[in-house]
Amino acid sequence: MSAEEVISELHGAAPVVAPSLLACDFTNLQQEIRRLEEAGARLLHLDIMDGHFVPNLSFGLPVVEAIRRVTSLPLDVHLMITEPGRYAQRFRAAGADLLTFHIEAVPDPWPLLAEIRRLGAVAGLTLNPPTPLEAVEPYLDDCDLLLVMSVHAGFGGQEFEPIALDRLRQLRHRGRPELLLSVDGGINCDTVGPCAEAGADVLVAGSALFAYDDYRRAMAEFAARARASEKPTTTPQSRVRERSVH
Repeated sequence: MSAEEVISELHGAAPVVAPSLLACDFTNLQQEIRRLEEAGARLLHLDIMDGHFVPNLSFGLPVVEAIRRVTSLPLDVHLMITEPGRYAQRFRAAGADLLTFHIEAVPDPWPLLAEIRRLGAVAGLTLNPPTPLEAVEPYLDDCDLLLVMSVHAGFGGQEFEPIALDRLRQLRHRGRPELLLSVDGGINCDTVGPCAEAGADVLVAGSALFAYDDYRRAMAEFAARARASEKPTTTPQSRVRERSVH
């Protein structure tokens, strides 16, 4: 699937709940992925941690390659690493469809965003809660996806930081209509609705989703709450129309 097709599919299905595999049972990874596919997942989120940019270690290229072999779902790879530019090509070759890196790691992100696009992947940029939104604003036209962290990157199970809602609203207003907005951290049945209402297209859910024994029920409940709170005008085309009247 091309980057354009991934973007179009996500916009068409938004708001999309993206299970974060870091919270799954790694002793049965293939089975977990199959259960998520059967539950209706459209996207899988993969957190890559290097123990340097963030204190924790997670998994790397071999695991991404293994996941790619057992699913055709788009892989949303979040690089929480110090030098993402060194590894972008290798993660793309391993099967990443979306590649997102931190503004805190690459203060001048334009060349890497351009490289990710050249590789045929969806180019994403993200920022942690303490980083001013102004840090990413100059690059909104250069990325396909902006990931708003609603917790500090690097740890699962953290409490949702409400600053993310204001950031989503601002980005929805300031970014071009085609920009995908994603949110990650503390997403559960209580926060998924407000995030969708604030403009999130992709809602990354980890610990709260995998706490369910029945993933089909979990995905359905999260999606229902997101759609119940979603604003009616959410497609790129409707966003253009909405702005034209203001």
